[in-house]
Amino acid sequence: MQTLLEVTLPVFLVIGFGYLAVRFRTFSDAGVDGLMKFTQNFAIPCLLFRAISTLDLDQTFQWPLLVSFYTGATTGFFVGLLGARFLFGRPWTDAVAIGFCCLFSNSLLLGLPITERAYGSDALAANYAIIALHSPFCYALGITAMEIARHGGAGVITTVKAVVAAMVKNALVIGIALGFAVNLSGTTLPGVLTEAIDLMIRAALPAALFGLGGVLVRYRPEGDLLTVLFVCAVGLVLHPTITWTLGQSLGLAQAPFRSAVVTAAMAPGVNAYVFANMYGVGKRVAATAVLFATALSVVTVSVWLSLLG
Repeated sequence: MQTLLEVTLPVFLVIGFGYLAVRFRTFSDAGVDGLMKFTQNFAIPCLLFRAISTLDLDQTFQWPLLVSFYTGATTGFFVGLLGARFLFGRPWTDAVAIGFCCLFSNSLLLGLPITERAYGSDALAANYAIIALHSPFCYALGITAMEIARHGGAGVITTVKAVVAAMVKNALVIGIALGFAVNLSGTTLPGVLTEAIDLMIRAALPAALFGLGGVLVRYRPEGDLLTVLFVCAVGLVLHPTITWTLGQSLGLAQAPFRSAVVTAAMAPGVNAYVFANMYGVGKRVAATAVLFATALSVVTVSVWLSLLG
């Protein structure tokens, strides 16, 4: 267990540094906003662009990997949605936001650094394959469900427009799309450009983890405790369990199997709150779930890493 904590604790300590810096006002809220804007709109898109542009797509995008992870994610979404509606009596719009919390694991800010520390940078190819589809898939599913819940299934064109608009405005999706364009076209980028991008990449994850800690200060652990614990159970236990079971049954190789399970075991990302805030529903549950699940994942991720060996 000590070895496992040595893998996971540095990641969460960086988050903790950011949390304490903002909590004790040595780093401002405006600074956090600027830092997160830099990482999410510039540094991390550069990271994804560089990774996708150099991947061996035939070897990396394996259907057992994607089926294992996204079946677990989709199941988590519907379990969260139906549980919020029928166990906790939430309105359908709130239920969709809660389902999205169960769907959107923090594949980028937590999944990447923890996988890298546990298995090395060479183990990240499968992580990038999952991440390449993560935002498009999750937002498409979440926005479609929310528009149906809000409008009773009416307005298909409006729903499609909302989904497409969310995709084309997302810097992460743009970085991924450009990476695919370079990869598929066989374009060789100038060395000066790749070196500049690599400089941006080096700042991406440490800055994002510190910023994530600062953002968590804004989330107050209040109310809806049973619903929050339900979200944590679905995200931290059910999703990786389904991914593990399917990965084994589909004969997924060890490296992508590990990446899939570790990524599935991550706490809900900040995007879970962003989604709830975008529609003005389920915000307190989403915010508290992000905070609680991130704290709990210090232990649960160590357990999953122990099981993976």
